[in-house]
Amino acid sequence: MTLSLQGGGTTLAKPVRDHIGQHLRSLYNEVVGNQLPKDLAKLVQRLERAIQARHEVSDPAFMAALMEFVPHLRRMALARTRHADQADDLVQETILRAWDKRSNFHPGSNLEAWLFTIMRNQFFSDCRKNKWEVEDSDGSHAAGQIALPEQVDRLEMQDMSAALAKLPRDQRDVILLVGVDGLSYEEAAKVTGVAVGTMKSRVNRARTRLAHLLGLEREGAGAHRLA
Repeated sequence: MTLSLQGGGTTLAKPVRDHIGQHLRSLYNEVVGNQLPKDLAKLVQRLERAIQARHEVSDPAFMAALMEFVPHLRRMALARTRHADQADDLVQETILRAWDKRSNFHPGSNLEAWLFTIMRNQFFSDCRKNKWEVEDSDGSHAAGQIALPEQVDRLEMQDMSAALAKLPRDQRDVILLVGVDGLSYEEAAKVTGVAVGTMKSRVNRARTRLAHLLGLEREGAGAHRLA
C-alpha cells in the first residue's frame, strides 16, 4: 500500500488521512448519555449547580442541550489548556457565558460551533490576563492529560496522543474541530476566525505533521496498521 505524500508533498494519501482520523476519534472517544466517565459526570453536576444557583433555570431544554456538549467542550479545552483542572474551569466559564447569552443563539444554527466560538474567545481572554500558560515544549504534559480508551491499542493511542500534543495550538485546534468533532471547514473557520482557505491549509498541515510524527508518510510505513 502506498503511503507516500501526493501532490508534491502537499496532500496526504487517503489511507493515511483515514488512519489519522480514525485514531483521533478513538483517542477522543465519544461519550453518550449515562456513560460519562466519573470526571465528566462530576463536571456536569458542577455546571448544573452553577446555573441553578443563579435561579434562572427557565429554559431546561437549552440547559440540557448545553450539557450534551460538555464532553466535546472538555476535549477542546484540554487541547487548549493542557491541564485537566484548567480545562474544567474553561468549560464552566464557557457554559455560563453561553447561558447568559442564550438569547443570542439562533435556533436551527450549529450550537456546537457557537459554543466553540465562545470557548475560543474566553480562552484568549484568560490568556491575556496571564491566567493560563503551561510550559510544555515537548508535549509530555498534554499527552498525560488524555485518558486512553481501553478498547483500542494503547501503544498506538499513546503515539497519537504524544504526536497531537506536539502540534502547534492552532493546528491542534483545527484537527480536533474538523477531524473529531465533525465541523465543516466553513464552520471551523468561523469558530477560529480565519478564512476557509486558511482553515483547509491548517488542517492539511496538521495531518501532514501528525503523519510525519507517526512515521506514516514514508512509503509502506505502518501498512499493517491500515490493513
